[in-house]
Order: sequence, then structure tokens, then C-alpha cells
Amino acid sequence: MRIAVVTGASSGIGKEFARQIPRLYRNLDEIWVMARRTEHLEELKKQISIPVRIFDGDMQRDYILECFGKELARQSADIRMLVNAAGYGKVGAFAGIDPGEQLGMITLNCQALTKISQICLPYLSNGSRIMNIASAAAFAPQPGFAVYAATKSYVYSLSQALHTELKPWGIFVTVVCPGPVDTEFFRRSGKLPNPMKDSVKAEPECVVRKALWDSVKKRRVSVYGKTMKCARVLTKIVPDALTADVLGRTNRIGER
Repeated sequence: MRIAVVTGASSGIGKEFARQIPRLYRNLDEIWVMARRTEHLEELKKQISIPVRIFDGDMQRDYILECFGKELARQSADIRMLVNAAGYGKVGAFAGIDPGEQLGMITLNCQALTKISQICLPYLSNGSRIMNIASAAAFAPQPGFAVYAATKSYVYSLSQALHTELKPWGIFVTVVCPGPVDTEFFRRSGKLPNPMKDSVKAEPECVVRKALWDSVKKRRVSVYGKTMKCARVLTKIVPDALTADVLGRTNRIGER
């Protein structure tokens, strides 16, 4: 059974990947989607032209990944594309964010992504692709978004390494690093007091379309928009300490 797998598919970038993947892969048998909100996945199912298999549950719990792994084996799945889009962030000074939320970001953004990638690896083969959703926040320290940015730096680094490791197998990994995207993300995260954030918001449809094209081109990194591309270049030139200080002031971290 030829499938695509999308985590975090109930909203935002994950949902948009589930919508657009059938345009890239015309001979998929099913798309398997994973997220907590069952009703959103059921609604998504109606919008996709090929069969959709739903795995609803909290990816911070092992049971959903165990069920998913067993079903891969039972169906002798051939995964053509894995999209790791599940994740969340919380805005605010490190000292002011609930420790459970901080650790939850690490569990979902890093641990769950790593686990599902390992579960899927035996079912990937020549021509398969992995899309890991990181963020432009991965490029530099982010006071006011510290743990989230650190988790996305993990995703960025892991993806770059896996691209090299899996390339000889004909499996290509692309890490997607968008800036602010017009999704539900900021409803949970809160907003940084940075007026630039709203002015550079991208539409998820555009971010995903470019990411899929970059995957076809076997590119390691997908960055949408001139502003975020410039930010990536600048963070390679400017020392991390200076970047952190500037972002700390911009995000008003440390003000009394």
C-alpha cells in the first residue's frame, strides 16, 4: 500500500500538506493523518480525493505511535512521503512559562518527531521523502520564544544530518523553515510584541507549495519569502550573542 503520512494534520501547515500531497503523488492509495482533534480530521477527510486513514490521539503519549506502527506492519506500507508537522510553541520569558508547557514543547516538537521518524524508516525506500517542519526561529536564539526556537534548532540539525545519512538509500529529507504563517499557531502560542511579525505573515498554501517543490528538487532546506531568506543569511553572518540581544530588545524581554 503506497501512502503518505502527515502528523499535525488537523490544522495549519499539516492540514495544507494533506490537501496538496495528492497533487504531487497521483498514485497514492491512502493518506494517513495524525492529530488530537478527531472532528477536524474527519472534516479534512471530506476535502481529500483519495482515502484518508485517521489516527486520532495525543502524540505526546506512546499509545498512538504504537498503534500507528502496528498498522504500518499490518498493511505492509510503502511510505512515499512523511510530513512531521505536529508541534506548538509558547511565547514569553522562560521564567514565566509553565514548566509543563516547556517540557511539552520538547516532547512533541523533538521526541515525538524522532520517534515517528524511526517507526517509519523501515517503510521508506528509494524515492521516499521526509518533510520536517521547523521554523525560521531555528536559525538563531530567540529570547521570548526560547524553548520553541531551541526545539526547532533540533529539528533543523537533525534534518540536515538525516539528509546526508539517507541520501545513499535514495531517501531525501527537506527541513521547512517558515517565518510567521497565518494559522491557528498563534492562538495557542500568544504573540510576541514585535510589529514585524504580522507584516511578514505568509499563507500556508504558499509555504506548502514551495516546500513540496523544494522536496521534488531534493533540497535540504525550504524557506519561503524574501524576508525569511534574508534573515537566514543574516543569522549566518551576525554572531548569536548579538542576534539574541537584538531580538531580546525587539521582543521586550527583560523589561520591568
